[in-house]
Amino acid sequence: MSAVPAPKTAVPARPLAHPPTTRAIYAALRREIVTLALMPGTKLSENELSLRFGTSRGPVREALIRLGEDGLIDVMPQRGSFVGRLSLPDIERARFVREALEIAVVRRAAESGLPHRHRLAAEASLEAQGTAGIDAETFIDLDDAFHAGFADGIGLAGVWAIIEREKTQFDRIRFLSLPAATPIPVLIAQHRAILAAVLDRDAAAAERAVRDHMAEVLKIVSDLPVRYPDLF
Repeated sequence: MSAVPAPKTAVPARPLAHPPTTRAIYAALRREIVTLALMPGTKLSENELSLRFGTSRGPVREALIRLGEDGLIDVMPQRGSFVGRLSLPDIERARFVREALEIAVVRRAAESGLPHRHRLAAEASLEAQGTAGIDAETFIDLDDAFHAGFADGIGLAGVWAIIEREKTQFDRIRFLSLPAATPIPVLIAQHRAILAAVLDRDAAAAERAVRDHMAEVLKIVSDLPVRYPDLF
């Protein structure tokens, strides 16, 4: 059994509006939960968060409600709000939704063709991924930009917004496991296979490449509950 990993270094949030909005507070806390700067089980105090963000408790409470609706925090009567633990059913649902939507996106991109500027952006993202090293946060941001580019390229950026909303639990697993579970060069090679299939206008190959890529999460999840039982 592995020790519970130390919290990640908190990600500096973009400067919040003055006074900060519920949306800004929600975004800052969501990122910290997803990147494991706020670990599962951490208690979230409305008073402390209000002081941190320099606002009243109202916007903080509303942000916590939204995070609860996303399944990222648990509200326990008489005890308070806590960062939610990782849930295998939620992770599987996120993987299923992401795989289904991404397959539809890359098939459409292969069939209709990817605009030149989106091809250049994808290639630039791959190049940057190769220089990200073991910085999980930088790599995952580049990874997301790469995948989002296909939806944007076919005029369906809103589909990526759905994926982004659904894959939160999936992302927490990614931050917990990288780079140990799947070597980053393997992920980059899979990205190259997806892009090559799209550029070859081979929808079937693009679908296979996405399925291979999404299968990595099954490898990631298999032993993490045993290694980190306190997080699940």
